[in-house]
Amino acid sequence: MKFGEFTLHIIRECTFKLDGGAMFGVVPKTLWGKTSQCDEQNRVPLACNLLFIETPNANVLIETGMGPRWTERERQRYEVKPLLDYDNFLASIGKCNNDVDAVVISHLHFDHAGGAVAFRENKLVPAFPRARYYVQRGEWEFAHNANARAKGSYRHEDFAPLMEYGVLELIDGDTQIVPGVQVRVTGGHTSHHQVVVFESGDRKGVYFADIIPTKNHLSPPWVMGYDHYPLTSCDIKSEYLATAAEENWLVVFDHEVEVPWGHVKMTGDNKFEWQPLPVQTLAHRQVLDSAVP
Repeated sequence: MKFGEFTLHIIRECTFKLDGGAMFGVVPKTLWGKTSQCDEQNRVPLACNLLFIETPNANVLIETGMGPRWTERERQRYEVKPLLDYDNFLASIGKCNNDVDAVVISHLHFDHAGGAVAFRENKLVPAFPRARYYVQRGEWEFAHNANARAKGSYRHEDFAPLMEYGVLELIDGDTQIVPGVQVRVTGGHTSHHQVVVFESGDRKGVYFADIIPTKNHLSPPWVMGYDHYPLTSCDIKSEYLATAAEENWLVVFDHEVEVPWGHVKMTGDNKFEWQPLPVQTLAHRQVLDSAVP
């Protein structure tokens, strides 16, 4: 999709499932069950939607998804269904792994950093050899000192090789990655979680990562049980959504299983309404075929 001078692509890396109660926190199932179907194990369907931004200066990949390094037991637990060839991550849009100049990871949980590295000749190496990887320093430090509640979401092998190979950029606070693409620290989901704001010409957009994972999390109080700071998540959602609605930003959801990008509007009763773009804006069959798991 053209976006000013940029070209945007959604790369659907996989579908998977997580517990519905965890995904909606204190919201009772009698409410979230009206919008999100769950299976017999109470799991709701999710996707990993990566955003690839072609700018005049560089190619930026936002997030890396779950990756392929899962045991059969883990695959069954999360019902992980990979949707691409990890040696050719971007084949569906006519690109290759070497075409990526920058990789932005919102935070280091396994469903965002799992595809950052790959096995080559029996060792873990960066999956995108020419890229610099951008992570908040505070997130990196917390991932190595996570408490008992949080440590299960981090797998050190997903990101330790990035430091070993010298491709990791630890950044402090809001930072421009390339002209027109910047990260902003939100906190909420983790203490140093970051979203990506991108702008070209008169158009502006935001990749919300886990601040708003799906369209069913649009209401500010509907935050995940996984969030370390749920009240912060609620406040930051209200702030960003109001701006996105007023300025007509393009909004991208990382875990939405249907069309993951569109716009939000403010209704007369001060609620937010989701308006997805047409499915035809998803340019390749990989996303279309997996829109409904």
